[in-house]
Amino acid sequence: MDIITSLIAVFGASIIELWLGVPLGFFLNLNPVLIAIISAAGSILSAYLVIILGEGIRKRFIKWRYGEQLIKKGRIYDIWNKYGIIGLGLLSPLLFGAPIGAALGIGLKAPRYRLLSWMSIGIVIWSIILTTSGFFGLMSFQSIVK
Repeated sequence: MDIITSLIAVFGASIIELWLGVPLGFFLNLNPVLIAIISAAGSILSAYLVIILGEGIRKRFIKWRYGEQLIKKGRIYDIWNKYGIIGLGLLSPLLFGAPIGAALGIGLKAPRYRLLSWMSIGIVIWSIILTTSGFFGLMSFQSIVK
């Protein structure tokens, strides 16, 4: 497999899930810096698409399901009130993925540009952490095997 095909595969896998793109990059023997950059870009694209496309869907769903009034209570709203958009943006790439985190943020009426900014920051941070951990983990494993 050539490098362009490998980069496209990592990018595509990261659109689905960051946790899928990073290990695939190591499996395809890509440079860790490329893995971090391409997997972050794919995951940011997926969050962006969900945020842009999800706003209209959210409005129609809420109007259909709840009418004009929306009751704000329950566990998700309690977590949202405690951690807010920053917590969602920083933790969702790790806990349940960028697309689901973006959908949750849209569902909770987070401002689109703030949500995308914090999601992007969280994705970049976790992409670097996961790639670095994978790199050093593979190095340790290879030194033990030798």
